[in-house]
Amino acid sequence: MTAYNDFMQYPNHYQTLEVSPTATQAEIKQAYRQMVKRFHPDRNPEVANHDQISSINIAYEVLGDPHRRHTYDLQFTTYSRLSSGARYTDQTRQQRTADAQAQHRQRQTGYTTDEQLKLWLNRVYQPVNRLLYEILHPLQGQLDDLSADPFDDELLEDFQLYLDDCRELLQKAQGYFKSIPNPSTMAGVAADLYYCLDQVGDGIDELERFTSSYNEQYLHTGQELFRIATGLRRQAQIGIRNLG
Repeated sequence: MTAYNDFMQYPNHYQTLEVSPTATQAEIKQAYRQMVKRFHPDRNPEVANHDQISSINIAYEVLGDPHRRHTYDLQFTTYSRLSSGARYTDQTRQQRTADAQAQHRQRQTGYTTDEQLKLWLNRVYQPVNRLLYEILHPLQGQLDDLSADPFDDELLEDFQLYLDDCRELLQKAQGYFKSIPNPSTMAGVAADLYYCLDQVGDGIDELERFTSSYNEQYLHTGQELFRIATGLRRQAQIGIRNLG
């Protein structure tokens, strides 16, 4: 009975979001967005309640993630789940870095040095550079459009479509990047591209969190990650120009 009583002390996240325990993920997301609009200080200052908003955010962090929701439903603590999620993110980034380094060390045979360089520029650098431009360049215009009314569902849907396109373009760029090992002379440029792609992926994640939470901190963080990515892309371009 002790474990059961301990669990009962935790807040009922379903009640917080005013949804049934059998609600679909889409219903949970919609309920969350409605609750945020109701209590957001910029939207309804007369009913703004910081404690209520905090409870709503915590509830959605659990129920909005199918894996965390499953854990919650099995009566495990949300906090240990969040901690393990953070450790998993760090391990994933370290593994991606190790994978990229291993790829860069692969032996290249069958081509002369000049042929390797030309092949990599045509099949990796150029398409990746173009796709990064298609992701990064439209962001400011998208933010300007959204700033008219961040709570407008139609504007938010347009912004989400842009993010969906960004994620698709990012996947294509990552595919090009992994397709051919870089020549040793291009190690610096390849590193800039790798970390640029990494920043773009994290930036998209942050911007998508804004679309469901209306928390402008996610918007600012995503914008900053895109700014860093833009700088890394520029460094790669300088590295290419220095070849000549």
